[in-house]
Amino acid sequence: MLALFTPDRSRFGQAGPHMATERTTVFTDGACLGNPGKGGWAWAVPDGPFASGPEVMTTNQRMEIRAALEAARTLPGPLDIVSDSTYVVHCFRDRWWEGWLRNGWKNKARKPVANQDLWEPLVDLYRADQGRLCFRWVKGHSNDPMNDLVDRLAVDAARRQEGRSGVGVPDDLGPPDAPGGRAAGVGVGGGAGGAGAPGVGGAPVADERVPAGHLVVVAGHRPPALGGYEENLLAGGLRAKLAEVLSAKRALHPDLKVLTGLGLGAEQLGAEAARQAGVPYVVILPFPGQEAVWPAASKARYTELLQAADDHVLLQAKSPESKQKAGAALSRRDAWLARHANEAVVVWDGDDDRVGRLVRSLQDHLGEEEVWVLHP
Repeated sequence: MLALFTPDRSRFGQAGPHMATERTTVFTDGACLGNPGKGGWAWAVPDGPFASGPEVMTTNQRMEIRAALEAARTLPGPLDIVSDSTYVVHCFRDRWWEGWLRNGWKNKARKPVANQDLWEPLVDLYRADQGRLCFRWVKGHSNDPMNDLVDRLAVDAARRQEGRSGVGVPDDLGPPDAPGGRAAGVGVGGGAGGAGAPGVGGAPVADERVPAGHLVVVAGHRPPALGGYEENLLAGGLRAKLAEVLSAKRALHPDLKVLTGLGLGAEQLGAEAARQAGVPYVVILPFPGQEAVWPAASKARYTELLQAADDHVLLQAKSPESKQKAGAALSRRDAWLARHANEAVVVWDGDDDRVGRLVRSLQDHLGEEEVWVLHP
């Protein structure tokens, strides 16, 4: 039987810069069965208390923030919050919150900050006592016992839709969540990567098709929004800007690879920009023959870019039988990209609903600050 946890303030110190005598390290994690779907959050102190809780319909990113917020609200004194979510850690490491406050809780695209209802109280706690909360990143699924523990607690809360609290390590938890192809996280448990398909016992398994490296999606508008099907000044300017962005990202990530669907418009511009910047690109095909109905010149350009790719991944072996099924396959392709990328660059005018849905999906999976929007 697990004892209920009540914070022991004599052990962990009182809040405030003058009262605390030592810092408490607390690990946090969030999970989501589907994204959106049933969620769970958890925090745990090494050799100390833990707590978890569920949410009926949520996203992985919200659960990551919620886990840190619950820890900060519950545990007194100065805290070192350790998370495998770059979304959470980079907010404070890179001081995203300062820009949000300065812009009235609007992001760089002048849209409301995603998950403001959770970010705002966490930022308020951070600002209320400067130095009380510190954030540190840990790689998910790297055999860190505390990261594994909060992973298991969060997944358990999501699956059972029931929270728990106590001290030590519960003896009835399942194994840690399996990483989903790239670095740990989005989907079920973890903060920076996607969950794969269900495996034995319902545990996700890695998608072996995911390329190695730091993966950035390039996507966005199709013709005629980018000046038409032929080469033009707008498309040329966007290609040059994309190449500039990719060159800068490669300086930070030598293993950078571009993921592109190679569709008409921004996706093909992304492949061409990658070649210009000397960055390998991988084509993620929704189904065979997507170019079948394109004009001859577009088909030739597609074939040349496909042959020059570093690799390609075919997500669906059979061509769709209707426009509706083709649209569904493209949506599944977009979801696959969102689950497995590290960053994204999207060409979007801020109005097109189709591209807007893709931007929001990428922001939800990767974190708002990992999605760059280029305005054509």
